[in-house]
Amino acid sequence: QFQLAVPVAVVFAPGSVPGDLPRPLPFRDVQEMEISVNLRTRITSRYEMVCRSTTAQEEAALDVATAREADAALRPLQDASLGSLTVYVVPETSSLLPQGISVYVGKHRSALVRAGGDLAALRTRLQQLTQVMSFTASSIAAALSDRVPDGQLGPDARRHLKSSLGYEITFSLLNPDPKSHAVDWDIEDAVNRYVQPVLDKLSLLANFSVDSQILYYAVLGVTPRFDKESSSFLLSAHSLPHVINPVEARLGSSAASLYPVLNFLLYVPERSHSPLYIQDKDGAPVSTNAFHSPRWGGIMVYNVEAPASPQASLPLHVDVDMVRVMEVFLAQLRLLFGLSREELPPEFLVESPGNEGLADWELDRLLWAHTVENIVTVSTTLTSLAQLLDKIGNIVIKDDVASEVYRAVASVQNAMAKLATGHLHSAFQASKEAVTSSERAFFDPSLLHLLYFPDDQKFAIYIPLFLPMAVPILLSLAKIVREARQHKKEPTKMD
Repeated sequence: QFQLAVPVAVVFAPGSVPGDLPRPLPFRDVQEMEISVNLRTRITSRYEMVCRSTTAQEEAALDVATAREADAALRPLQDASLGSLTVYVVPETSSLLPQGISVYVGKHRSALVRAGGDLAALRTRLQQLTQVMSFTASSIAAALSDRVPDGQLGPDARRHLKSSLGYEITFSLLNPDPKSHAVDWDIEDAVNRYVQPVLDKLSLLANFSVDSQILYYAVLGVTPRFDKESSSFLLSAHSLPHVINPVEARLGSSAASLYPVLNFLLYVPERSHSPLYIQDKDGAPVSTNAFHSPRWGGIMVYNVEAPASPQASLPLHVDVDMVRVMEVFLAQLRLLFGLSREELPPEFLVESPGNEGLADWELDRLLWAHTVENIVTVSTTLTSLAQLLDKIGNIVIKDDVASEVYRAVASVQNAMAKLATGHLHSAFQASKEAVTSSERAFFDPSLLHLLYFPDDQKFAIYIPLFLPMAVPILLSLAKIVREARQHKKEPTKMD
C-alpha cells in the first residue's frame, strides 16, 4: 500500500489572498486522493501544502514583465529538492500571465496561478496543477502496467520503456544504395549538442551509453507502393510493423546488451524508391516522415533531392541536416520515456524546456513513476524467488544470497518510508538498490543450475548409472534370502 507525499508550497502575492480563506496565513493543509490500481495494490497521494505570503525577495522577483523572467528569478528562492513544488498565486489583474492564461508552468519546479476570485476556483486549479507536475492516476497506472487489467489502461500506457538501471542508445544510418548516395552525417557533434544535455538531465534516472553505426545495403524489407499522382513512393501505416524485423536483424546492438536498447534509425531511400513518404492510418502524409515503435525506438525516412541534370556523376554527396533529424529523434526519445504532454486545459501555458529537453518537474514525474515501478518489480522478483524455493525442497541458500534478499527487503521498506515523507530522491535511490539486490539474489549462479534440475531429470540421469550395478547386487541378495529360508526349513540334527 503506497503513500506518496508531495510537498507543495503555496505562496500568495499581495492582493491575491481569497476572501474566504479559512485561516490566516501561514497555515498547513493536506489534500488526499486515492488511486485504485487493483484489488491488492492501492496508492494514496498526499499533497502537503504550506500556505504563506511572499517574502520581500519573492515580491521583487515577481515584479518583472513576463512569466518566463519571473520563473528564472524565482528559481534561487525556492525549495530545489526533487519532488517538491512551489506555486505562486498572483492577483487576478496581474499582467505577468498572458490574456486568457490562468496557470503558467515553468521550466523548474514552480508555477504561477491566477487567484481566481474565490477559494473553490483556486483549489480546483491547484489540484489540476499539482497532478500535472507530479503524477496522475494514468501515469501511476502506466508504471504498474503489469498489474493493471488491460481494460483500465490508456492507449499509451505500454508505450514507454520499463524502468532499468541503464539504457543503450544506438543511432544508425541506413544507406541501402551506396552506389547512388554518399551520405555524410555529423552524428558525434549532433549527439554532443542535442542529445547529451537531455542525457545529463536523465543521468539521475539511469546510466546511458550512446553509439552510432552506418549500415550499407540495409533495406527496409517492405516494398513501397508507387503513387502516380504525386510521383512518389508510399509506405502505409499497416505495413510499418513489418519494417522493423528485417532491419533489426542487421543492427546487432541488442545481442550483447544487458540493458534495454533504444534504436534510432535514419533511412536514406535507394534511388529507385525515391522520394519515399510515410502515410498515417487516414492516408495523409506524416509531416515528420518518421514513426516510432513502443519500447523499441524510431525510424525516420530522409529523402535526397534528385540531381538537377540526369548526367550528374554518381554517387551523389549528401550532407544530412542533423537539426531536423535530431528534432524528430528527441521527440521520440521523450515518448519512449513517457514524457509526452498530457492534454491540458486551454488556460494552461507550459514553458518549453529548451536545450535541456525536459523540465525539472518532468524529471520528478519520471522519478515518481520509476520509484513505484521499481518497488513493484522487487516485490514480484522476491515473490517469484520464494515460490521457487517452496517448489525445490533440496535447494541450498547461501549466506550471500540470503543477505541480498534481506538487503532488498530493507531497501524497499526504506523507499516506502521515504515516499510517505516526500523525500523523492532518497526513495528512488533506495528503490534502485532494492532492484539490484533482488536481481542478484534471483539470478545467483548457485541457484541457477538447480532451476533446471528437477526430480524427473535426476531419475533419468541416475538410473542408467546405477541399474547395471544394482542387478547383480539384487540377485545376490535374493539368493541369500532364498538360502536362509531353506536353511530354516531343514530339520536340525540331534545327537
